[in-house]
Amino acid sequence: METWYYEVISIDGDYAKLKRTDVELDDLKLVARALLPAEITEGSHLKYEWMQYEMI
Repeated sequence: METWYYEVISIDGDYAKLKRTDVELDDLKLVARALLPAEITEGSHLKYEWMQYEMI
C-alpha cells in the first residue's frame, strides 16, 4: 500500500480541500471531514495510508 502526504488548504463546512505534498500536482482533493482527524485546521499536514488519514 502506498503512503501519500497532504496539506489541508481550506475547510468549507463538511469538506476539506487537500493538496498533495509528496508529488507536484496542481489538483486539489475534496474530502469529507468525517474521514479526517477531528483536530485538523488549515495548514495541517496529513499522511494517508491504508485508507486512513492521520496528522503528522
